[in-house]
Amino acid sequence: MARKLVTMDGNNAAAHVSYAFTEVAAIYPITPSSPMADLVDQWAAAGRKNIFGTKVRVQEMQAESGAAGAVHGSLNAGALTTTYTASQGLLLMIPNMYKMAGELLPAVFHVTARALASHTLSIFGDQSDVMACRQTGFAMLAEGNVQEVMDLSPVAHLAAIKGRVPFLNFFDGFRTSHEIQKIAVWDYDDLAEMVDMDAVNAFRQRGLNPQHPQMRGSHENGDIFFQNREASNKYYDAVPDLVEEYMGKINAKIGTNYQLFNYYGAPDADRVIISMGSICDVAEEVIDYLNAHGEKVGLVKVRLYRPFRADKLIAAIPATCKKIAVLDRTKEPGAQGEPLYLDVVTALANAGRNDIVVTGGRYGLGSKDTPPSSVFAVYEELKRDTPKRQFTIGIVDDVTNLSLPETDAPDTSPEGTIACKFWGLGGDGTVGANKNSIKIIGDHTNKYVQAYFQYDSKKTGGVTISHLRFGDHEIKSPYYINKADFVACHNPSYITKGFKMVQDVKPGGVFMINCEWTPEELSHHLDASAKRYIAKNNIQLYTINAIDLAIKIGMGKRNNTILQSAFFSLAKIMPEEDAIRYMKEKAKASYMKKGEDVVEMNYKAIDLGATAYVKIDVPADWANAVDEAPAKELTGRPATVKMVRDILTPVDKMDGDSLPVSAFVDHADGTFELGASAYEKRGVAVSVPEWDSTKCIQCNQCAYVCPHATIRPFALTADELAAAPAQTKAVDFKVGAGKGVYKFSMAISPLDCMGCGVCTHVCPVGALTMQPLESQEDQQPVFDYMVAKVAEKKELQDFTVKGSQFRQPMLEFSGSCAGCAETSYARLITQLFGDHMMISNATGCSSIWGGPAATSPYTVNKEGKGPAWANSLFEDNAEHGLGMYLGQKKIRDDLAEDIRYIAENGKDPAKVAAAKKYLETYNDGEANQTATAEFLAVMEAKPACDCERYQRIMTNKDFLNKKSCWIFGGDGWAYDIGFGGLDHVLAQDEDVNVFVFNTEVYSNTGGQASKASNIGQVAQFAAAGKELKSKSLAEIAMSYGYIYVAQVAMGANPAQTIKAIKEAEAYPGPSLIIGYAPCEMHSIKKGGMTNCQGEMKRAVDCGYWNLFRYDPSAEKPFALDSKEPAGGYRDFLMNEARYARLTNEFPERAEELFAKSEVNAKARYEHLLKLKQLYDEA
Repeated sequence: MARKLVTMDGNNAAAHVSYAFTEVAAIYPITPSSPMADLVDQWAAAGRKNIFGTKVRVQEMQAESGAAGAVHGSLNAGALTTTYTASQGLLLMIPNMYKMAGELLPAVFHVTARALASHTLSIFGDQSDVMACRQTGFAMLAEGNVQEVMDLSPVAHLAAIKGRVPFLNFFDGFRTSHEIQKIAVWDYDDLAEMVDMDAVNAFRQRGLNPQHPQMRGSHENGDIFFQNREASNKYYDAVPDLVEEYMGKINAKIGTNYQLFNYYGAPDADRVIISMGSICDVAEEVIDYLNAHGEKVGLVKVRLYRPFRADKLIAAIPATCKKIAVLDRTKEPGAQGEPLYLDVVTALANAGRNDIVVTGGRYGLGSKDTPPSSVFAVYEELKRDTPKRQFTIGIVDDVTNLSLPETDAPDTSPEGTIACKFWGLGGDGTVGANKNSIKIIGDHTNKYVQAYFQYDSKKTGGVTISHLRFGDHEIKSPYYINKADFVACHNPSYITKGFKMVQDVKPGGVFMINCEWTPEELSHHLDASAKRYIAKNNIQLYTINAIDLAIKIGMGKRNNTILQSAFFSLAKIMPEEDAIRYMKEKAKASYMKKGEDVVEMNYKAIDLGATAYVKIDVPADWANAVDEAPAKELTGRPATVKMVRDILTPVDKMDGDSLPVSAFVDHADGTFELGASAYEKRGVAVSVPEWDSTKCIQCNQCAYVCPHATIRPFALTADELAAAPAQTKAVDFKVGAGKGVYKFSMAISPLDCMGCGVCTHVCPVGALTMQPLESQEDQQPVFDYMVAKVAEKKELQDFTVKGSQFRQPMLEFSGSCAGCAETSYARLITQLFGDHMMISNATGCSSIWGGPAATSPYTVNKEGKGPAWANSLFEDNAEHGLGMYLGQKKIRDDLAEDIRYIAENGKDPAKVAAAKKYLETYNDGEANQTATAEFLAVMEAKPACDCERYQRIMTNKDFLNKKSCWIFGGDGWAYDIGFGGLDHVLAQDEDVNVFVFNTEVYSNTGGQASKASNIGQVAQFAAAGKELKSKSLAEIAMSYGYIYVAQVAMGANPAQTIKAIKEAEAYPGPSLIIGYAPCEMHSIKKGGMTNCQGEMKRAVDCGYWNLFRYDPSAEKPFALDSKEPAGGYRDFLMNEARYARLTNEFPERAEELFAKSEVNAKARYEHLLKLKQLYDEA
């Protein structure tokens, strides 16, 4: 049977199949599974029909636990129901999974297998999550590549319907879920032919219905529970035969040979690997190579993991096999081995096959790449008389010595495969352009294609590497490219940082650099090793200045389309005119939602890019280039310096894969030092601000809004100025306490700046202008000097916009998006309270930019004090934050009793006075810091005897000062998954402060709708625009009557924002601040995130967002800080593509929802006026 070939990724394949069999989809976003649910939602909105001739009913829930509950309920009602999840989300579904399995309901969960948070969070792939579900009663079906996801996902649905056992259908997160391949796609008519409609009808009849009522979900006592539990055994016994039956039907249709366990390799193999997932394709390449060179090796691919048919496994193993290595993509600490290994050992033992040596290995945790060299190492290890019983591959374990040695491996990819690598910057469009490129090649040529995208966890601004392969033979090769025909560097900072990029180019291959440099400047910036490699390997070197071209045609930093066009021109994959036409078609499809003007700009970019590159003649002397002297010695706190040297530096150079286990011994519990981000100096901005001291009015608004704390005011004494670098700019203070005493300087860190330009837009006098990065590099030593050597001037610090910026920011140089509003809020809070601050951070954007391992942007002051930061999970952040507060409070309260004894019974007047002052200021966050310091000074100056009370106080002195306890998170956490916990924590009337970064969307997982999303907003899971208004979280909290509540928007009213933060922290009880935070996901049309702060003002001015404060301790508790809406509501909506795109896709619905939204906004403001009146009169 011939099937249509389409270029897509694993998520798309699973979604395509699941839509066919699904009537209801209950969904919740989690990386990397979210695209499946988003596609199902898009198709439903567009009217696609499933095999039953109906649209899927899609319901987003508040959490994965809620999604599982909805799946359970929908199945109980008789509708075929599906969900999509991964990692912690899957774990939240486990209680319901037991119920669904126990009730024999035909659920299907499509899971992109992902690591579980342990010592740290990892959003990347392994099989830890699915292995935690082995006991639930779900059947478990595994796929190893995108084609298999398409081919075998129907088996899960078909067997669940007929067999009544629910299925967990899984494939490797990212490696398979996000890998793009050209695959054969099912036609829904072919799928419909295989469905047992009698089983479907029987399922419907079992649905709970008052027309034939039954009870399900009862409770049983000890006399009968066990027997009833065993009554379902026959259903599980039947599952493997059912799976084989449907695999057989699929094989008959498409000519495959899918089995429960598939063998690949020599029929007389003596060494065999057993595994499942994407590593099987790597193993197949290695097997082909080794068997072609006279060895006898093989692979057993596990497809049906639960129920586990041992007899089928043993039948698949060649009779000649002497040694087996079982490879698991998970870790079970303390176990005799990992799960699949134990299953294989048990199967062989029960069958009496004790003649086979079985070893077990771990691989690929957290998406660790598993190239052919790792599989070669396994087969080599099996040659030994006594191979290691337990081992790891892909890493160097120099602590427990479990790792196998690996050497350079031969190229095992299909002959004639063309490999390309593109080094981009997160958010620069490189990944999107390469997705379009691979689809153009796949859909418009006869070539096979593969694309995979390697990210770090940072937001826009992190390194991305696109791996593209194409050729005339089927491509599997699920591992990174390390020898490429074409490599492109899209960001010049990667050259100056010495990334090993050109070393991945095959001899004679092409290396293209996007930069503004002349050939002489290029020679200056390339390091010696790169020059030698280029010269000695005949590398074809090109440069292209897409940076200036993008600015010229109005695309700003988005130069990806220009570079894509240059790639097609240089690579000669297809006729150039065809490539240009197809690129323009893709550009229109990709960017029409952002407007026709954006599409036209991309058309210009495509035309320009095709001829914009320049070939560089390689000087002969490059072959003998001499390495420069090593970098200067790092300075700073010893523990941080060691961490930076041993971990951060290699990670920053994209060499983290080479780090051995010993590098992490000091961090085995996932604890890392603060302040490491200051050592990165990424230099990724194209342009950075230049300060004109003659225009500056010293308002400090630029520093106040800077997301990355790269622009800071300083007050310098004469001596400090004299010692400063010669290029320092400083002027007299114009007003205030610094006038006539200090010199004023605005220092800028060009190598830490992200180039967002927000500062230039808020400057009221144009004292800041964006200039090329290189023109400002001489300001880096100035900034470094100011931070290290210029003392804080306490008399200039207060709680005003200007005064707050003379305080040290203790959040700096994060991995957040350029222009991010979240970091501006968080940075400000650390300036006010950072030296005594504790933060519990919900998983999400703010934990990703706030908590990267060994790269913490939270930092310390010169006394070593700073925010103590922790992340637990997504759903439990409020509870975790309350626990942090309660833990330190218990210890502090106990110590207070000892201090009270001193105050009441002490003999030393100085100690008594200090103790009394400490107790008097006990609950005053500001005053208690001084009182604590004074108390400790007296105690240390006059130590008592070794009495127990004194020792207890001094041993635990770090607990004495009042802590400022904060709970950070986004709207997805606060409004949805964590709302129950947040509500409970706020209701406890404890002194915790909550700050919600409200982007009105799940930003971190790709832009799904939350209950903070507003009417008419288009987002993932709301493809046709959200119908319901956003939840009023603020008013829910206000209803308790004892919670401080505020809504703020920094760009609309800076003074109100800082006032609310100060009041909330001082309030002796729970507080909730909700900060409006424009986001990349909003797609602001005019200026993008450069206008982030201005967009906040527009939101407030038109009535889209309201500012207010509710302070239960005030005489008049409610203050409405917003003015009456000034109009322009519709203009505001149309300036953001999240709204404007609805007018293109569903114009009539857009008009209806936008009108509804505006009416709701007016009603909301009237409601707030009534609240003010109500509280004023109370």
